[in-house]
Amino acid sequence: MEAVLAHLRAAIENGEYAVGDKLPSEAELCRTLEVSRPVLREALRALQTMGLTVSRTGKGTFVVASAVEDPTFGDYAASDLLEVRRHVEIPVAGYAARRRTPEDLDHLTHLLERMERETDTTSWVALDTLFHLAVAQAAQNPVFRRVIEEIRDALARQSAFLNDLGGRREHSNREHRAIVEALMDGSELDATDAMAHHLDRVETTLTDIVRPSRAQTPTEGGPEA
Repeated sequence: MEAVLAHLRAAIENGEYAVGDKLPSEAELCRTLEVSRPVLREALRALQTMGLTVSRTGKGTFVVASAVEDPTFGDYAASDLLEVRRHVEIPVAGYAARRRTPEDLDHLTHLLERMERETDTTSWVALDTLFHLAVAQAAQNPVFRRVIEEIRDALARQSAFLNDLGGRREHSNREHRAIVEALMDGSELDATDAMAHHLDRVETTLTDIVRPSRAQTPTEGGPEA
């Protein structure tokens, strides 16, 4: 899917498909790129998340931008989502280290172990959102959990995007384990540091996807194998 996405993205950014143009039909793109329809649809969804295209029911997919600026996850731009996460989830991790109960730790450990065993992206993403909700719950302040609930759909969309295009799952598992270990130790400093590191890596991966080096982006021909 990554190769198909890179090919279509390059075609848009190089002007082969200009703003306002309609992309070829799915059937035509599948034939041209020699890929299956599910793979193509994943790539088309990623283009839409990046803000390059919009899908209009019954009409097709249209180009709306010539360059990626700020991906959108559900109702929120990636930059807005990350800004809020830094201001909420980092201090929340510190409060959770001080206030977590044995039941909170058991729940977080159970979620972490399930995530480390999970191989299906959709199931892993669902567990990922539950993990962040559980950290907020461990802070023993219902407002924190309410904030995470509000952005839950956006978190899931961002998580799926980063896992599909950035291979984040194993890295996230290690980062989540560091957070849980800090909560177990009751270390506010270690917990905030672990959450900050986690969000730093999320931002870095997102930046790498949105602004890849020119050498990584195919400019002609079909998608690479």
